[in-house]
Amino acid sequence: MYNFSYQKVTSVDDAVEAMQKADDGKFVAGGQTMLPTMKHRLASPSDVIDLGGIEDLKGICMDGDAISIGAMTTHAEVAASSDVQSAIPALAKLAGNIGDPAVRNRGTIGGSIANNDPAADYPAAVIALGATVKTNKREIAGDEFFTGMFETALEEDELITSISFPKTEAAAYMKFENPASRYAIVGVFVAKSGDEVKVVVTGATACEHRGMRL
Repeated sequence: MYNFSYQKVTSVDDAVEAMQKADDGKFVAGGQTMLPTMKHRLASPSDVIDLGGIEDLKGICMDGDAISIGAMTTHAEVAASSDVQSAIPALAKLAGNIGDPAVRNRGTIGGSIANNDPAADYPAAVIALGATVKTNKREIAGDEFFTGMFETALEEDELITSISFPKTEAAAYMKFENPASRYAIVGVFVAKSGDEVKVVVTGATACEHRGMRL
C-alpha cells in the first residue's frame, strides 16, 4: 500500500466534511473491495474515511409498506433479519449467499451498491424490487442509480444512508456463481408487483445492470 491518512468518523456530517477536505478521499464501509484494491496498488487515496463508527447507518426496520436497511448493515445481518425474511425472502436468500462467512460479516449493503461491481448481487435486487437509495443529500430511484461499470449516480461527497425496498408480491433470485468467490457469473432477479414483472440480469455484461419489464 501507499501512505494514506486514516480517519474513523462517528457521524455522516463528519464523514462528508472529511471527504470535502481530502485531496483524493475514499469512503470505506466493510472494506471488502477497497482494501484489496489498495493492497494491490490499484488505488492510492490520500484519505481513507472509515464509516464503521456511524451507528445511524446501521439497522433494519419496517417503514410502512417498505423495509429500510441502513447502508452499514452487513450481508449477514440482512440474511438473518426476520423482517427481511418475512417481507422479501428472496432478498434475505440473496444476502446469505454472498461470498463466505467472513465476507458476509464484514461486507455491507451500502458498500456493495456504491461499488457497483458488474458481478455483484445487490444491484439486481435494487432495480428489480424498485428500491430507493437514500443519501445524505437526496433520494435516488434504483433504476437511475447505476450508471456504468463501477459507476453510480453518487457525487464525490455523497454517501448512502439507507436503501428502502418496497414489499413485493413475489420475488426470486438465482445465479450461476464462481465456485471460489461466489460472484455471479450470471444472475437473474425476478420480482412481481401487481401486473408488472421485472427481470434484472447481473454478471452477464460489463456495464450497468439492465432491467426488463414484462
